[in-house]
Amino acid sequence: MATMDDNPLLQDFTFPQYHIIQPNHIISGIQSLLNQLEVELVELESKVEPTWPKLVVPLERIIDRLNVVWGVVDHLSSVKDSLQLRAAVELVQPQKVDFQLRLSQSKAIYKAFKEIRESSDWGTLSDSRKRVVEGQLQTAILGGVSLEGHERERFNEIQQELAKLALKFEANVLDATKNYEKLITDRVYVEGLPATTLALTAKAAVSKGHVEATAENGPWVITLDPPIYRSVLQHAGKRELREEVYRAYIALASSGELDNMPLIEKILELRLEKAKILGYTNYAEVSLATKMATVDQAKELLEKLRVSSWDTAVCELEDLKKFAAAKGAVEATALNHWDINFWSERIRESGYDIKEEELRPYLSLPNVMDGLFSLTKTLFDVEIIVADGEAPVWNEDVRFYYVKNPDGNPIAYFYLDPYSRPSEKRGGAWVSLVAGRSRSLSRDGTSCRLPIVNVVCNQTPPLGDKPSLMTFREVETIFHEFGHALQIMLTKEDEVFVSGNRGIEWDAVEVPSSFMENWCYQKSVLTSIAKHYETGEPLSEEVCSKLQSARTFRAASTMLRQMRYAGVDLELHADYIPGGTESIYDVDQRIGRTTNIIPLLPEDKFLCIFSHIFADDYAAGYYSYQWAEVMSYDAFSAFEEAGLDNPKALKEIGRRFRDTILALGGGKSPLDVFVEFRGREPSHEALLRHLGMSPPAAATS
Repeated sequence: MATMDDNPLLQDFTFPQYHIIQPNHIISGIQSLLNQLEVELVELESKVEPTWPKLVVPLERIIDRLNVVWGVVDHLSSVKDSLQLRAAVELVQPQKVDFQLRLSQSKAIYKAFKEIRESSDWGTLSDSRKRVVEGQLQTAILGGVSLEGHERERFNEIQQELAKLALKFEANVLDATKNYEKLITDRVYVEGLPATTLALTAKAAVSKGHVEATAENGPWVITLDPPIYRSVLQHAGKRELREEVYRAYIALASSGELDNMPLIEKILELRLEKAKILGYTNYAEVSLATKMATVDQAKELLEKLRVSSWDTAVCELEDLKKFAAAKGAVEATALNHWDINFWSERIRESGYDIKEEELRPYLSLPNVMDGLFSLTKTLFDVEIIVADGEAPVWNEDVRFYYVKNPDGNPIAYFYLDPYSRPSEKRGGAWVSLVAGRSRSLSRDGTSCRLPIVNVVCNQTPPLGDKPSLMTFREVETIFHEFGHALQIMLTKEDEVFVSGNRGIEWDAVEVPSSFMENWCYQKSVLTSIAKHYETGEPLSEEVCSKLQSARTFRAASTMLRQMRYAGVDLELHADYIPGGTESIYDVDQRIGRTTNIIPLLPEDKFLCIFSHIFADDYAAGYYSYQWAEVMSYDAFSAFEEAGLDNPKALKEIGRRFRDTILALGGGKSPLDVFVEFRGREPSHEALLRHLGMSPPAAATS
């Protein structure tokens, strides 16, 4: 059995020992931890009293200890995947889920929280503590505390199976992505691909055993790693290459041993059964029980945005067809999915005179991060200091930072893992919590334990002697993820259950991330992040203006794509009957007919890689991106109204944004927090204005 002395997961760490944790540590460490926490839980239940010191504080310690240690394991699974690590996680995950069920179904703890809620002292509790109590009661109800006998047994079986299926789903996506490769030896087939992509594909070829591969002469290996896949669709002159890569992408994890379709059916079946056991009609109702919106309100928003986008998106496609025809493209009158990004990039280059690859030298990761940190200091009055070497990391490319107040005292820490590593790291970008702010969980019990977060992206890595030279989309992504991190790091909430982004209704968690994206396009920020990596020459004002103008380019088409994802998600969790006459692909095709100007291909199996809803927390919640965008764009409009060129006003409103949306965490409802910042409830008008769209006449108010 593992001991604290020999297992880095069990040691009393501030910063996890990422560099030495091995799969064997996971098995022994998690098992030992669960045994210890079970003892603590039994003791708590035997002595529990409906008071903060006798109920909430000891419960925080139990839950937080599990969250921190399991969070380390889960993080390593995402960024340092291996067969050995997978096997270790699969072995101990059922035991971890068992303990979580045991915890959420503790009648003694539930009863104590109810007594606090019903006591005469309820009115004296702070808003934060009331939210903690109400959140714990809701967690218990949705966790099955009221179930008995066979229903509880079946509910627990479902939870175990869903956890197992989510692991398998994500593993299949990762493996299917790694399995695809196309070797190209004839340079004709890579015509149009920029130098950065040629270097990446040659590097991929070297990793596959073609040691002589060079960017200039090949051979080149095309993969579905995001930086390569996106570049092929945008730049490859060979239409057949774009088609092959596109078809491979939409067929990922949809056949053979890695087929996720049976897993999806089972996940939906189990979620529906779980919902009915809990007394709900469908799983969407379960999911939205913890969100701001109701199912009907979410659907109403999606339809409003869909209708607002449709006519403009039709015009956008016609513009592409005309442009392609003018260039003599044989596919002009029959553009297909693998043509859209290619011709969009050409029309963007022509119409706005912006070439993505020519921007890259001005968007080096060091300069972008410096600009982002400068903006953060201006708006929120915090200093970000690089502190490499002061905390262990899991890869040599990972950076470590302090976040400090003007007095020089640290208030948070974060890791940045920016680059794509397709052999071991899952795709996408995300922020995960290492440890949240808490007063009761601090080492001395008086000061606060400071937040620690991971910021993870999958952008273009450095090539040769060049730093990571980014696309503008990659810049937006890092600003987006840093918005999530800021909400966790700048919280002033001391109750761990509602600090940072914990305890916030899920459809509001994207507010700070979406908000931060707006700043990428502001002149002062553009000039601070966009400097040539060799000469330091700033991007010209003319190009900055063109970037700003191009922001809404094809915004309606992009919105419709989001409506497809969000609409399918809600449909599958609100109305779909697993095993019925309609398949999941039928649902996707049906929704697609209302959101896609070009019909989906009959063989489109994108759902098989839709990890957000089948292996993450967005089930029946993908609409949250748009729900939060309404608030985030409205919040940003407060800065616009004050004047983006008014430093004094920006500082003042920035502090107010920090003191409300970033600081209050889940200690108040998101609507109350927004009203405290903005002075009124959110309006969708700013979102539509920023995207260059107008609300449908019938929906105007």
